[in-house]
Amino acid sequence: MIRRTLAAALALAAGSALLTGCGAGDAASAEVAAGNHGPKLNIGPEQHRVRGTKDPRSAALVPARVRESGALRIGVGAESSPPLSFYATDDKTLVGVEEDVATLVADTLGLAPRFEPLSWENLFVGLDSGKLDAVFANVTVTEERKDKYDFATYRLDQLAMEAKKGSGWKVRGAADVAGRTVAVSSGTNQEKILLDWSKADEAAGRKPVDIKYFQKASDVYLALQSGRIDGYFGPHPTAAYHVGVAGQSEIVGTFSGGGARLKGEIAATTRKGSGLAAAYAAALQKVIDDGRYAKVLARWGLSGEAVRTSRINPPGLPRTGD
Repeated sequence: MIRRTLAAALALAAGSALLTGCGAGDAASAEVAAGNHGPKLNIGPEQHRVRGTKDPRSAALVPARVRESGALRIGVGAESSPPLSFYATDDKTLVGVEEDVATLVADTLGLAPRFEPLSWENLFVGLDSGKLDAVFANVTVTEERKDKYDFATYRLDQLAMEAKKGSGWKVRGAADVAGRTVAVSSGTNQEKILLDWSKADEAAGRKPVDIKYFQKASDVYLALQSGRIDGYFGPHPTAAYHVGVAGQSEIVGTFSGGGARLKGEIAATTRKGSGLAAAYAAALQKVIDDGRYAKVLARWGLSGEAVRTSRINPPGLPRTGD
């Protein structure tokens, strides 16, 4: 059975044209327009990525065991989540902003990127076991995660509540989701925020949130369009992509992944004490300063999530119960 990527499926569902280069069956330059004002996104296998050049100072920070291997083993999400990480139109090539940023980091450290697509929980198992050197998978810095992992930040963490187009619903906080049915992914920061909102609603005498969990994004959007759920609370990049490409939903609220107390940040994640966080931060700062990082975010329509500085282990989302 041929696996159809979420990116391609959304493009076809929206009636968007996939523009291909010359040659029979050539999908190398497939593009899809992300809404009326967004960039044309290349969802084909030939990405023509923005590449980095080796920076001796950054490379010198890489521990000898990794430097001598010549490669950086990078975990990315296995579930198709455009424009973060997803399969191109050939159904086998991993593409997205996460792969692009990780490639820049590997290039700058003088290492070859080796990508391993894994489920969310297995990304951390891979770090714990030493199978992976890094995870680039929209991981938000949290105080609990800092107990086991080191971080080097590379993007602001923005969340979005997505609803059916024309819903008239606006979400700014707990009161706006009281009694609503909302889908969210388990084990994520948006789940924690949604659970906190539901508790606040109950404490205020309002109805709690009816929280639903789905295994696949396609199931979430089917439920949204059929009216079985009122909204989907997820990463802003994927929500913006879906809104722009499919044209059937709208963003009714945006939030920091760090919650109300701080600005959340997405980070390259590595096992605590591995010695790699400083190398990642140095490489990221190098490409931020030379403009390559900005080009990567722009090509995926995520310029609004740029950071000026890669920070090592900054304050993260508070611990549960804080």
